[in-house]
Amino acid sequence: MRREVMKATLWGVSVSVTLGVLIVVGSRNLQHFDAALVGYTFATLFAAFGLVYRYAMWLQRPPTAMYWRRGWQVFFKRGYGLRNIANWLDRVIGDIALNRFIWRRGPLRWSAHWLIMWGTFLAAAITFPLVFGWVHFDTLPDNVEWYRMFVFGFPTVAFPIYSFFGFMVVHGLVWSAILVIVGVMIAMRRRMRDRGAAALQRFGEDFLPLVFLFAISLTGLLLTASYTWMKGYLYDFLAVLHAITVIFTLLWLPFGKFFHIFQRPAQIGAAFYKDVGYSEEPALCRRCSQPFTSQMHVQDLIRVERELGYRYDMPDTRTEHYQWICPPCRRAMFALAQGNLWRSQRGGGPLNEISPSRPSTPTYANPAPGEGPLGEEDAKNFHP
Repeated sequence: MRREVMKATLWGVSVSVTLGVLIVVGSRNLQHFDAALVGYTFATLFAAFGLVYRYAMWLQRPPTAMYWRRGWQVFFKRGYGLRNIANWLDRVIGDIALNRFIWRRGPLRWSAHWLIMWGTFLAAAITFPLVFGWVHFDTLPDNVEWYRMFVFGFPTVAFPIYSFFGFMVVHGLVWSAILVIVGVMIAMRRRMRDRGAAALQRFGEDFLPLVFLFAISLTGLLLTASYTWMKGYLYDFLAVLHAITVIFTLLWLPFGKFFHIFQRPAQIGAAFYKDVGYSEEPALCRRCSQPFTSQMHVQDLIRVERELGYRYDMPDTRTEHYQWICPPCRRAMFALAQGNLWRSQRGGGPLNEISPSRPSTPTYANPAPGEGPLGEEDAKNFHP
């Protein structure tokens, strides 16, 4: 067994065992654990192992490991503490809570993502503590119309069952299911009507997650409808069907598209890495002498490429390594190389640089910002 596989396996087993111990302790030695939910529990333990295993493997990849390590280093770097905390709050609120990065792609797409995200987060925050026995409700001894909530066996707030607060709490999973269903419908509509999305989408990565979410939410709502308005009609069948959809989704969770839910927060570290890097000494292009990124970024890229077995060294030259060339100059060098190849096949001379100190940058290889396929970061360091 490879070292990284063994390490990831140990992490997965440790987290699963720890979660199992917390379930036993938090439910007061299973006193408040519902045996009917044992299927959900074992599926969750498997999902925990799978998620941690895959996450550990992901973090051991050279590029991810570099970003992970550097992200923590720059976050705690002296002189950047207050600014990093402010940036962290801004990114947690803006990118994670509000999905600001999705809003840039369109309001309809943002609506679908935001509704699905908060619906699933709300459902998870309610479901897992109840399944694990960490939270349970009991009626008051002297008043059966009041509930008291117990957290890890400790009594907390009490509230009347038929109050507005009680109605909202007891039906929390209903509200989460409605949010998810609305979000799924918006996402389905986009995937069926947007030709760009239809051209790239795959069933397993794009439709199957939506089908799982819709099935869980719909069967959950049908359970509520059964015991509220239908006097328990088909309740047993619906309970089994709901359990199947939830358990299957939990088992699929570490291997499908939902894994990005756990990857996304780690990307905040990459943002810190870039922010701090731009505040320090820039890397100057060895061809045009223009700043284009941070020296730390270039040095780390060179190190990661060597770890992966890629060698783009340019020995005995002032450039030293291809990573010291900025993106516009790379495109210019590519265009010039293509031009030289074209001219050589027709007997023409090579395309010479205008000046050794300031080489040419063909405009057809580097359109102005807004006139070519430039991303946000590429446009930031664009120079003619």
